[in-house]
Amino acid sequence: MNLKKVQLVVSDMDGTLLNSKGEVSNHFFELFKKLQQQNIHFCAASGRQYNSIVDKLAAIKDDIYVIAENGGIAKKGTKTLLSNFLKSDKIVNILPVLRSIKDTNIVLCSEENAFIESKDTKFINLFQEYYHSYTIVDDLMEVAKNKPILKIAIYHFSSSEGYIYPKIKHLKNDYLIKVSGQNWLDISDDKANKGNALREVQKLLNVTKDQTLVFGDYHNDIEMLQEADFSFAMKNAHKDITEIANYSTTSNNDFGVENILEKLIEAKHQKR
Repeated sequence: MNLKKVQLVVSDMDGTLLNSKGEVSNHFFELFKKLQQQNIHFCAASGRQYNSIVDKLAAIKDDIYVIAENGGIAKKGTKTLLSNFLKSDKIVNILPVLRSIKDTNIVLCSEENAFIESKDTKFINLFQEYYHSYTIVDDLMEVAKNKPILKIAIYHFSSSEGYIYPKIKHLKNDYLIKVSGQNWLDISDDKANKGNALREVQKLLNVTKDQTLVFGDYHNDIEMLQEADFSFAMKNAHKDITEIANYSTTSNNDFGVENILEKLIEAKHQKR
């Protein structure tokens, strides 16, 4: 594993860079400075809202690339590099199906805001971890008709893979459907995935697949893991990710990202 050639590091957030308390370690920020000294770029790639991602990485937000909403949007600072919106009629068509799934909470994600119609206090308290800018509305159907939407996020308190996916998998030819965590499932335009967004970042930086290192843990990371020769599955990753990734690291609670970044920095310091 010759890490010397790496020029771009990309990391998922939940279950990867963030520990189970939703925290980024101080050690990561120390390592980031060392990445900068080696002219290595960093990109955070998540199903989270952009505002939520940069809140977690506030100290370095102007120095990194951000892929948010599972590739629905990519930004560098205030500059939008890419956006993929879901057609209004597709949202209108699928909302009744989603509403019929028991114990399910629906989020419509726009570039600057998220919209929910749930009044469930338990869900709202949890939801705010991922969506810092949001509005509670009476009818998401009206939002779908009047606002550009990047993604539909659906939350199930037990299992998105067990309870939501089986009810909508027959629609996967019409929508990009991704189980993005234990409780979350995302529905996007078919072009809106982390892999396509990563390719835009790579193109902009003139960085190749064999110069890219990616960390991930769930199904919404599959496409971006495939865009990197140095693809790492977290120890806590879904088994499908472990099978796809070329390498593995320790869990998100055991500094899995930081451990590999230390090796990367060490490799860069070695004489060529």
